Amino acid sequence: MILGTGIDIIEVERIKNAIDRWGEHFLNHVFCDEEIAYAKKHKYPHQHFAARFAAKEAILKAIGDNAHVSWKDMKILNDKNGKPYCVYSDKNFKNKIHLSISHTHDHATANAIITKE
Repeated sequence: MILGTGIDIIEVERIKNAIDRWGEHFLNHVFCDEEIAYAKKHKYPHQHFAARFAAKEAILKAIGDNAHVSWKDMKILNDKNGKPYCVYSDKNFKNKIHLSISHTHDHATANAIITKE
């Protein structure tokens, strides 16, 4: 049973500008250490940061307005096959988050679906 769905798209340039302006402060405010390390190992890290930012926005939309969630409550990782998944730190959250993310040079997008576990 689907409980919520969310989608987000962002321009990679917007994330690049935020990183250029606020640097590590921005990265550490929005992303966990594993997310930062993952993005920085790529030739074009801004695309990967943007994709994870879009994923977090999509998850927030899927969970709904009543949730009081911070950026770092959600950790966007990849399994051994490269499939993205979310580690959500709310112990009371018993549902499943299905996640899909993609990016081009200019844009990143994500879709999140919340289902009963």
